[in-house]
Amino acid sequence: MEVGVLKPSFSIGKLSSLAPEKILEPSVHSEEEVLEDGEEIDGGVRLMYLSNEGDIEGIKELFDSGIDANYRDIDDRTALHVASCQGLKDVVELLLEWEAEVDPKDRWGSTPLADAIFYKNIDVIKILETHGAKHPMAPMHVEAALEVPEYEINPDELDFTQSREISNGTYCMAMWRGIQVAVKKLDDEVLSDENQVRRFHDELALLQRLRHPNIVQFLGAVTQSNPMMIVTEYLPRGDLRELLKRKGHLKPATAVRYALDIARGMSYLHEIKGDPIIHRDLEPSNILRDDTGHLKVADFAVSKLVTVKEDKPLTFLDTSCRYIAPEVFTSDEYDTKADVFSFALIVQEMIEGRIPFAEKEDSEASEAYACKERPFFKAPSKHYPHGLKSLIEECWLDKPAKRPTFRAIIKRLESILHHMGHKRQWRIKPLTCFQKFEHKKKHNWDVSSPDGSSSGSHL
Repeated sequence: MEVGVLKPSFSIGKLSSLAPEKILEPSVHSEEEVLEDGEEIDGGVRLMYLSNEGDIEGIKELFDSGIDANYRDIDDRTALHVASCQGLKDVVELLLEWEAEVDPKDRWGSTPLADAIFYKNIDVIKILETHGAKHPMAPMHVEAALEVPEYEINPDELDFTQSREISNGTYCMAMWRGIQVAVKKLDDEVLSDENQVRRFHDELALLQRLRHPNIVQFLGAVTQSNPMMIVTEYLPRGDLRELLKRKGHLKPATAVRYALDIARGMSYLHEIKGDPIIHRDLEPSNILRDDTGHLKVADFAVSKLVTVKEDKPLTFLDTSCRYIAPEVFTSDEYDTKADVFSFALIVQEMIEGRIPFAEKEDSEASEAYACKERPFFKAPSKHYPHGLKSLIEECWLDKPAKRPTFRAIIKRLESILHHMGHKRQWRIKPLTCFQKFEHKKKHNWDVSSPDGSSSGSHL
């Protein structure tokens, strides 16, 4: 293009990830509009169009004719920007093969990788990363070294060579300083989602405050580079959901002990001084088992402080609606008692061996709760220790204010467990006495004479 000729702005297809919402009318709408007095379209502009259309052969012809792969329009956007927005991985690979710059910035500061991330074009993201594209600055990045959080972990210390997904892909296992850890990544495609980044920030703020044997231990995080990550202790025995799928119903004593672990962790969350925490997603896959056989509450991605008013209600995309309280489902005001409702469903599931309202879809189960329906007790009565069934029924009462607190639940469960132990001892004692009697009888028989008379002297 001759010097002094105004370059058009290529505005067909998807726009820059950082372009303002309201932009000027595009100076080019179609290829025909560029033509004047029979002149052919400029080669650089044609490259932009063909990259948008995915025309591999046409692009190769342009390169053979000497067109520069790094042509920029008036907004400093390149063909690589365009192809990255459209998710055309073959075009991206061809442009890079012809020495297109991997990290050019447009007038708004967006790179091809930033555009690919914004439009969630995963294949293109991987190609650009392979060619050395640099990730956009982490949303939580700080300039001053003194402002870097104490919990910050150097991502180079995390070894993913033997990594595998855990917790339904939410976390993955990695090695950190010689120990196995669980790592939750903020995926590339959500880096531009302000709500996701804010949720990540909120989860971090909660995790670093929590210290309890029945809460998964937070170890640190990566916030100064991408991808951002949360690092917690790794619990290799999996979650309660996996256990229930494998075993079905649990033994009553095991179910009560597990219920106590969950209640203790939740009581800690609800009674934190100043800012009690509502978990809001208490369900079996968010409850993990440690090496000692105890349970720990995990995943605080949708948790909230009681004192903080949320901008928008929780959605079914955020949490498992099969376990949420009816007041949450109907978007009414709710408090810590919403977690008590979820707890009741989990305890019943451990005894019954089936998910709540197994015959219904998730959304149908939530609607049933809102209509004051509750899952049936189908297991034999002997599977429910004395007092457990009534406790479950109190925990899922329709009026939240009438549900017990977790502190009260713990006392009830401890009493139930004590009663079970006492009852078991009562059953064993007669057996022990009988065994002693049999032993004594056998001993007397051994020392008697062959004809059955005693070998001792008789008066």
